[in-house]
Amino acid sequence: MTVRNESLGADFGGAADAVVSLHDVKVHYPVKEGVLQRVTGQVRAVDGINLSIPRGQTLGLVGESGCGKTTLGRVIAGLVAPTGGDIWVDVNTGQHNDIERIRGIAAKDRSAADQTLWKNLEVNHRLGSMSREKQSNYRRNCQVVFQDAFASLNPRQLVRDIVGRPLRVHKEASGEDLDRRVTELLERVGLGPQHLLRFPHQFSGGQRQRISIARALALNPEFVILDEPTSALDVSVQAQILNLLVELQKDLGLTYLFITHDLGVVQHMSDRIAVMYMGEIVEYGPTAQVFNNPLHPYSKILRDSNPTLEDGPKIEKWDLSGTVPNPINPPRGCRLHPRCPVAKAECGWSIDDVLTDSERNTPVIFETISTVRRTSEFRATVNFTESEAAKSFANRIGTLAAHEALERPVRLDEKSVEVSFNEVSGAELQQLQDGRWTSCTRTQNLGALPKL
Repeated sequence: MTVRNESLGADFGGAADAVVSLHDVKVHYPVKEGVLQRVTGQVRAVDGINLSIPRGQTLGLVGESGCGKTTLGRVIAGLVAPTGGDIWVDVNTGQHNDIERIRGIAAKDRSAADQTLWKNLEVNHRLGSMSREKQSNYRRNCQVVFQDAFASLNPRQLVRDIVGRPLRVHKEASGEDLDRRVTELLERVGLGPQHLLRFPHQFSGGQRQRISIARALALNPEFVILDEPTSALDVSVQAQILNLLVELQKDLGLTYLFITHDLGVVQHMSDRIAVMYMGEIVEYGPTAQVFNNPLHPYSKILRDSNPTLEDGPKIEKWDLSGTVPNPINPPRGCRLHPRCPVAKAECGWSIDDVLTDSERNTPVIFETISTVRRTSEFRATVNFTESEAAKSFANRIGTLAAHEALERPVRLDEKSVEVSFNEVSGAELQQLQDGRWTSCTRTQNLGALPKL
């Protein structure tokens, strides 16, 4: 039995107490064209994320470059404003339930008690609606360590000024006390007082990342977002930084959001993993379970493509075909299905899928298309300049997994081909097991990852 992801309850966050909870968070960037710069579309960098980050644990956010994971991290840190959805801070299970219940009621139909409760929740816990003081406290409590340490450090400032700046801004230290606090922070990350009066360019990559970590810890935060903190470092230095982060979490009780494309690092660091593809979470669960038994083909492909991972059960290696689809017009249904090696009819198909396949695999036929007359995203008449090209196009559809998703057989009329697919909505994240979530429709139907 599957349970739809209609709740931000403790099951999805993995703990009763969450530092941050996201509900249907979206970040869409407008695409403008022409002299008048009219908006012609939206790049869906983050598209409807539901996620909770358990207190005191490490959540690994993984996915290939361009999937939106860094944008999501910046949204959580308050550096990028979401175009939709809510971000809730320090809410417990009861408050989660109240938020979900009230969100399900139209504003005009809410009782006076619910309206009062909702207003209190927004003022105290919703990022962007909280009071100025609470907003400032959250930004202080949520720090970021960026991927490029050199770019994130001011090249004209000494280490003393870089690490001490948060303390000065919040008026927590000055003079000799400031130097003492900065020295303590540097010693905590493996540096020392001899480094106070040096500039960033005088350090190695690993040392610069240690300085970034020291600056992030200056205000004693509870929550740290690590955006690929070791990707630019040598392997030996990576291990040192990762071990440092583990020690700091143990000593200070930190909560981490660890953003990376390296599953080897995630396996070492994370308690839970969220796998992201084209702006959506496609799988979520405990680290060991995601690695040993991935519920989404994309998770399996990511795991098997990394040669540094520890040995684990591997059925057969799969590869993704083609390139990442256009984020302005993402595929219908499961967004992976045009590239998925085990895609079937239930994964969701549209007119764009067969046109893209023809352009990629049969360009000679594709170039003979004269017009495409659409009645919807799932129905269209494709007109050709040559009757033989029309027949070849129709035959090609019959060899694809998309063929099984047709609402009715392909109709051929001289130089025209009529194609009609069953309409599908987006693939929803569903819970298959306790703490395990996936958006793969095949897995949801079978209850386990299908084998080739």
